[in-house]
Amino acid sequence: MDGKILTSYCLSKKGATEDYPFGPDVLVIKVSSKMFALISMKANKLNISLKCDPFLADNLRQQYASVTPGYHLNKKHWNTIVVDGSISEQELYWMIDHSYELVLNSLTKIEREAI
Repeated sequence: MDGKILTSYCLSKKGATEDYPFGPDVLVIKVSSKMFALISMKANKLNISLKCDPFLADNLRQQYASVTPGYHLNKKHWNTIVVDGSISEQELYWMIDHSYELVLNSLTKIEREAI
Protein backbone atom coordinates (compact mmCIF):
# COMPACT_ATOMS: atom_id res chain seq x y z
CA MET A 1 0.00 0.00 0.00
CA ASP A 2 1.33 3.44 -0.81
CA GLY A 3 0.82 6.82 0.82
CA LYS A 4 -1.69 8.03 -1.77
CA ILE A 5 -4.03 5.09 -1.17
CA LEU A 6 -3.68 5.48 2.59
CA THR A 7 -4.36 9.21 2.41
CA SER A 8 -7.34 8.76 0.08
CA TYR A 9 -8.89 6.21 2.40
CA CYS A 10 -8.50 8.49 5.43
CA LEU A 11 -9.90 11.47 3.55
CA SER A 12 -12.90 9.42 2.38
CA LYS A 13 -14.21 9.52 5.95
CA LYS A 14 -17.09 11.92 6.46
CA GLY A 15 -15.83 15.32 7.60
CA ALA A 16 -12.13 14.40 7.21
CA THR A 17 -9.72 17.18 6.30
CA GLU A 18 -5.98 17.38 5.83
CA ASP A 19 -3.58 19.76 7.52
CA TYR A 20 0.17 20.24 8.00
CA PRO A 21 0.47 21.79 11.49
CA PHE A 22 3.83 20.07 12.15
CA GLY A 23 5.45 21.08 8.86
CA PRO A 24 5.42 19.75 5.30
CA ASP A 25 6.63 16.25 6.19
CA VAL A 26 3.71 15.15 8.37
CA LEU A 27 0.19 15.00 6.95
CA VAL A 28 -2.39 15.27 9.72
CA ILE A 29 -5.91 14.10 8.98
CA LYS A 30 -8.62 15.45 11.25
CA VAL A 31 -12.31 15.13 11.80
CA SER A 32 -13.60 18.49 13.00
CA SER A 33 -10.59 19.89 14.90
CA LYS A 34 -9.22 16.57 16.21
CA MET A 35 -6.53 14.37 14.67
CA PHE A 36 -7.26 10.76 13.86
CA ALA A 37 -4.31 9.96 11.56
CA LEU A 38 -0.80 11.23 10.94
CA ILE A 39 1.03 10.05 7.82
CA SER A 40 4.75 10.51 7.30
CA MET A 41 7.94 8.98 5.96
CA LYS A 42 10.58 7.98 8.50
CA ALA A 43 13.81 6.26 7.47
CA ASN A 44 12.33 5.86 3.96
CA LYS A 45 9.37 3.93 5.37
CA LEU A 46 5.73 4.96 5.26
CA ASN A 47 4.26 5.42 8.74
CA ILE A 48 0.75 6.10 9.96
CA SER A 49 -0.12 6.98 13.53
CA LEU A 50 -3.64 6.19 14.67
CA LYS A 51 -5.64 6.63 17.84
CA CYS A 52 -6.55 3.34 19.49
CA ASP A 53 -8.35 2.00 22.54
CA PRO A 54 -5.57 1.36 25.11
CA PHE A 55 -6.37 -2.36 25.50
CA LEU A 56 -6.41 -2.87 21.73
CA ALA A 57 -3.26 -0.78 21.34
CA ASP A 58 -1.30 -3.18 23.56
CA ASN A 59 -2.80 -6.19 21.80
CA LEU A 60 -1.83 -4.88 18.35
CA ARG A 61 1.72 -4.11 19.54
CA GLN A 62 2.09 -7.70 20.74
CA GLN A 63 0.59 -9.10 17.54
CA TYR A 64 2.61 -7.05 15.01
CA ALA A 65 6.26 -6.00 15.11
CA SER A 66 5.40 -3.06 12.83
CA VAL A 67 3.03 -1.56 15.45
CA THR A 68 4.74 0.52 18.14
CA PRO A 69 3.63 3.11 20.70
CA GLY A 70 2.74 6.41 19.05
CA TYR A 71 5.78 8.37 17.90
CA HIS A 72 5.70 11.77 19.68
CA LEU A 73 2.13 11.04 20.80
CA ASN A 74 0.38 9.74 23.92
CA LYS A 75 1.71 6.19 23.93
CA LYS A 76 -1.30 4.86 25.80
CA HIS A 77 -3.79 6.00 23.16
CA TRP A 78 -1.80 6.10 19.90
CA ASN A 79 0.02 3.53 17.76
CA THR A 80 2.47 4.17 14.97
CA ILE A 81 2.39 1.57 12.21
CA VAL A 82 5.14 1.01 9.67
CA VAL A 83 3.30 0.25 6.42
CA ASP A 84 5.59 -2.51 5.17
CA GLY A 85 3.13 -5.18 4.04
CA SER A 86 3.26 -7.13 7.30
CA ILE A 87 -0.31 -6.02 8.10
CA SER A 88 -3.04 -6.74 5.59
CA GLU A 89 -4.80 -3.83 3.90
CA GLN A 90 -8.05 -4.99 5.47
CA GLU A 91 -6.55 -4.87 8.99
CA LEU A 92 -4.97 -1.47 8.33
CA TYR A 93 -8.31 -0.11 7.10
CA TRP A 94 -9.93 -1.47 10.27
CA MET A 95 -7.33 0.41 12.37
CA ILE A 96 -8.08 3.63 10.48
CA ASP A 97 -11.83 3.10 10.93
CA HIS A 98 -11.32 2.47 14.66
CA SER A 99 -9.27 5.66 15.06
CA TYR A 100 -11.83 7.71 13.15
CA GLU A 101 -14.72 6.35 15.23
CA LEU A 102 -12.91 7.01 18.53
CA VAL A 103 -12.26 10.61 17.56
CA LEU A 104 -15.71 11.15 16.05
CA ASN A 105 -17.34 9.84 19.23
CA SER A 106 -15.22 12.19 21.34
CA LEU A 107 -16.61 15.25 19.57
CA THR A 108 -19.42 17.27 21.07
CA LYS A 109 -22.92 16.61 19.83
CA ILE A 110 -22.89 19.94 17.99
CA GLU A 111 -19.60 19.08 16.26
CA ARG A 112 -20.89 15.62 15.25
CA GLU A 113 -24.12 17.08 13.89
CA ALA A 114 -22.14 19.60 11.82
CA ILE A 115 -20.42 16.71 10.07
